[in-house]
Amino acid sequence: MKTVLCVVGARPNYMKIGPVIAALTASGIKAPLVHTGQHYDAAMNDSFFTDLGLPRPDVNLEVGSGTHAVQTAMIMQRFEPVLDEIKPDAVLVVGDVNSTIACALVAAKKGIKVVHVEAGLRSYDRAMPEEVNRVLTDQISDFLFTTERSALANLEREGIDPARVHFVGNVMIDTLKAHVGRSVPAAVTLKDAAFADGYTLVTLHRPSNVDVPEVLARLVGCLAEIAAATPIVFPIHPRTRARIEAAGLMAKLTGPRVVLLEPQGYLNMLGLMSAAKVVVTDSGGLQEETTALGVPCLTVRENTERPITVTDGTNTLVGIDSAAIMSAFKDVLATGGKAGRAPELWDGRAAVRIAQVLSAAL
Repeated sequence: MKTVLCVVGARPNYMKIGPVIAALTASGIKAPLVHTGQHYDAAMNDSFFTDLGLPRPDVNLEVGSGTHAVQTAMIMQRFEPVLDEIKPDAVLVVGDVNSTIACALVAAKKGIKVVHVEAGLRSYDRAMPEEVNRVLTDQISDFLFTTERSALANLEREGIDPARVHFVGNVMIDTLKAHVGRSVPAAVTLKDAAFADGYTLVTLHRPSNVDVPEVLARLVGCLAEIAAATPIVFPIHPRTRARIEAAGLMAKLTGPRVVLLEPQGYLNMLGLMSAAKVVVTDSGGLQEETTALGVPCLTVRENTERPITVTDGTNTLVGIDSAAIMSAFKDVLATGGKAGRAPELWDGRAAVRIAQVLSAAL
């Protein structure tokens, strides 16, 4: 029996790995799970693993936080002995976090095949650490599984053999389709603050938005203006909360029309997204999930590595200019936003296609 060692490290990975492990196992491939511990909040980890029905990791590297260099180096150092012990036929990594590139590097240098799920996505913004991780991981991968057809052109421009690339669809959507019927209703999460006429769901966490004082002030000002038109529900990242408090901006987000929540589990977020009038975010995953749910999304970034959510889906790239954000928001309220459609192969069977390719190849 062949072994594909699967790696997770950060919360965006959890929603992608479950269907892959299930499909590999069903096809007769062993799929042990390594958790690097890059994101290590115990309560959130437990919530995601329980919500998604994920198997408990066979190995936890318990790396924790640190600078990009320290974290990447520590993952590599702790991952190598795991490879020596398990001796897998391939290492499967997902997404674009530090765990992705770190484990792929170790495997490649030890002559073990690397499988990259969600390959070929590009923002063309090298200031984003995730973009560096994506580009480098794709260069050393033997199997590159893509979520949208445009990814192949990105990879070919970088000299990657198309024979290594397989368009399979989006495993994130596999998870969404499998669990949307179990999502926690928004009214349950919001309790007494439930809004009968709808609300705007907000998430912000990217350093380019929350670490630059003038940008953060501009975005908080927009949120205050949005709250005057429709209530805001804001599951707030601890780091984002700290930046807003340090900038003296929290008063703008205080009042009955703004609900600040702790970070939410997957099923709670799924319920909050499903019931929202519009989502304002800088998250890559939420761009995809809102497209799958048919909910209008305004992405407060200057670029996106997921262009299909704009061309086919419900996503609008609005940047960080206040006027542009508010214009797009008012348009959603007036028109209901972009209707969008389900992108090709976002049908809940991406993981099955991945397992079919690997089963035949290995």
